[in-house]
Amino acid sequence: MKPTVTRRRAPRGQGEQLHAEILKVAAEMLAATGREEDVSIRAVAERVGVTAPSIYLHFADKDALLDAVVVDAFTDLHEVMERAAADATDVVAALAAQGRAFISFARSRPEHYRLMFMRRPDHDLEMPTAAELSAVAGLSSVIDTVRVAQQRGIVDPADDPVRIAFTLWSAVHGVAALLIAKPHFPWGDTDDLVERVLAMSLHGILAPY
Repeated sequence: MKPTVTRRRAPRGQGEQLHAEILKVAAEMLAATGREEDVSIRAVAERVGVTAPSIYLHFADKDALLDAVVVDAFTDLHEVMERAAADATDVVAALAAQGRAFISFARSRPEHYRLMFMRRPDHDLEMPTAAELSAVAGLSSVIDTVRVAQQRGIVDPADDPVRIAFTLWSAVHGVAALLIAKPHFPWGDTDDLVERVLAMSLHGILAPY
């Protein structure tokens, strides 16, 4: 068993640095183990080199820590999707690139993705969580692309761009969730499957003229 390294109390003003390090370690453990259950407050504390009570000064409990990890993961996802769209040659290609980037992110960080989009809430929610608000905010780049397509007459300008973005999101989430949850299914060429879903989804939002 690895000995626990005890960190000296951080000088005043270094709390944010410790907060960031805790988040980084928790995210790395989640990616390495692929199991939410393995990311405990005690395990994170040992890896960071602090005591468990030091973690609680920054996060109320494990759920709060994982929620913060999820919010950071949404930031990463948004950046990946924005970069993908920036390299596209036209708006339809941009939407397709964003869809591919979304699915690729999900498959590269499956346990993060499960917590981001498929975690069962512990209680009935009346308001979206911070992570859920991040998810919706992340659609802004897709909505912007849809609006450009509408301005150019490629997508029906009378349609609601937010609803279109939700429709496309539903499609790529469905593929990502299935490939993560059922990797043993006979999908065939998964890249081809992704391209088929993207092509069908994008065809469905194009203006009928």
